[in-house]
Amino acid sequence: MKTALIIGSTGLIGSHLLELLLDSAQYEKVITFVKRDSGISHPKLTQHIIDFDKPETYKDLVIGDDFFCTIGTTIKKAGSKEAFRKVDFEYPSQFATLASQNKVKKYLIISSLGADGSSGNFYLKTKGEIQDFLKKCNFESISILQPSLLLGNRTEFRLGEKVGAFFMKAFAFLLVGKLKKYKPIESTVVAKALFKIAQKNTPGFEIYESDIIEKIGGR
Repeated sequence: MKTALIIGSTGLIGSHLLELLLDSAQYEKVITFVKRDSGISHPKLTQHIIDFDKPETYKDLVIGDDFFCTIGTTIKKAGSKEAFRKVDFEYPSQFATLASQNKVKKYLIISSLGADGSSGNFYLKTKGEIQDFLKKCNFESISILQPSLLLGNRTEFRLGEKVGAFFMKAFAFLLVGKLKKYKPIESTVVAKALFKIAQKNTPGFEIYESDIIEKIGGR
């Protein structure tokens, strides 16, 4: 019986993952770190309302077995590149450092297909940089999930994402072979894959691209 820790539990993937964790027999306790009360109540659930910018106030709370990072935003929603980087790099790396110090065994994170620390695209570069950071952390297991365009009902409306999803779904039949990984993927499938990968005892650093995520989570 394990303890799961999550940041991003109110997001598109995180909310589905939280349901899976609370319903599972593998976890006796689920700890979430949130900015405000989620309104979710469950016997297994412990919710810590924190100021993410003050890690010294919650460093001793990051204790468990499997750490799930599903936090993420967009530059438009964040308001600036600096604010985006804070959410997609600083917070995940901050929690990774604390989790590693507190002997958490596994760290699993939602990244993005095409993430590359040397990319000229700021979004993909930031996603790649957190992956590079995690390689240096002392976890027994690090799992990086790189989904393609996510499908699902977000709490906020993203026009570009909706338009992209429409066209990608319409032409998905053309994406075969090596292009298969670019097909849009349901957020529920990503959450299921994240859960299943956490139950594996594969040591080291692993990257799962979108087509592999589909195989694991779509079963």
